Amino acid sequence: MFRVLWGLITVLTVPALALAQHGHSPYAGQEKRAMKTLSEEESQALLNGQGMGLAKAAELNHYPGPRHVLDLATQLQLSEVQRAEAQQIYDRMHQEAVHLGALVVDKEKELDHLFATQAINADTLRSLTKQIAQLHGDLRLVHLQAHVEMKQLLSREQIDKYDALRGYTTQVGPAPHSGHHHHR
Repeated sequence: MFRVLWGLITVLTVPALALAQHGHSPYAGQEKRAMKTLSEEESQALLNGQGMGLAKAAELNHYPGPRHVLDLATQLQLSEVQRAEAQQIYDRMHQEAVHLGALVVDKEKELDHLFATQAINADTLRSLTKQIAQLHGDLRLVHLQAHVEMKQLLSREQIDKYDALRGYTTQVGPAPHSGHHHHR
C-alpha cells in the first residue's frame, strides 16, 4: 500500500516540479511568431477555406463532405447531375469559408496588435472576442450546412460506401442513419 501511494505521489509531483524548475510554458517559442493568436498553419487553413475539423459532427455521423465526395466521385459512382451539384455545394461552401476565414484572420491580427501595443481595454476586448466567436460560428455553420446538403444529394448506398472508403465503417451493409435523404 505504501509503495502504491508513494508511486502515485511521484507520478503526480515529478512533472509539476520539473515544470516549476524550468518555468517553461507550452507556449514557449510562440512569442516569436508574427501573429501570436494563430499559427501560420492555422492562418493558412482559414485563408484557404479548409474544414479544420469544423464539420466533424456531420462527417462522423454519415453526412459526407463535398470535397471528399468529389474526390471519391468515381468510387461512389456519382451521376453527372450529382457530380455537378456536389461541385456547386463545394464551390458555394468554399467561397464563403474563404471569405469568413479571411475575416477571422483579420480580427485575430487586430486582437494581437491591440495586446502587443498595450492598447486593449475591456470594451474593445469584449467586442472583438464576440466578433471572432461569431465569425467562427458562421464558419462552422457553412461547413456543416454543406454536409447536410451532401446527404440530401446522395443515396443511402453511396453514403455507406463513402463511410467505408473514409474508414469509418468496415461493414458492407447499411450503416444506421437518422433522418431521410434522397437521390436526385
